Amino acid sequence: MDDQHGAADRVVVGVDGSPSSRQALRWAVRQATLTGGTVRALTAWDYPQYHGALGWLPPSSGDEDALEARAREDLTRCVEETLGARPPAEVRTEVQYGTPASVLLRAARDASLLVVGSRGLGGFAGLLLGSVAQHCAQHAACPVVVVREDTATGIGDAD
Repeated sequence: MDDQHGAADRVVVGVDGSPSSRQALRWAVRQATLTGGTVRALTAWDYPQYHGALGWLPPSSGDEDALEARAREDLTRCVEETLGARPPAEVRTEVQYGTPASVLLRAARDASLLVVGSRGLGGFAGLLLGSVAQHCAQHAACPVVVVREDTATGIGDAD
């Protein structure tokens, strides 16, 4: 029973800085506050696609540290701006290399709940559900909450 209770206290949330990911972060913290749990706020970084005359070009070796540092700074700023200096639940921030969906699915293997925004910063604004949210909802090993931003009020709703 203790193992089940411990697992119920781990909430993973994907944060990319988009309005719906900020709503997902707020939702995850409220949930963790209710259950006495902790929040693991994650963001992913990957190499941008470089194209040249010969096709895809790998980035220079110094880019890795800079890309990870930028992702870490962006995540820290987003969490502080969204939750303030003293959130009501413990929030751990973490940056991992990989695609957002794969990073979140790996992290959610031992979590009780995965929380994602319905749409991130990616390309197709007209979609009701972004590709990361859809992939996580279909493949996560734990329950998934998809939080959308109500554009009329700016208030997030869990789907």
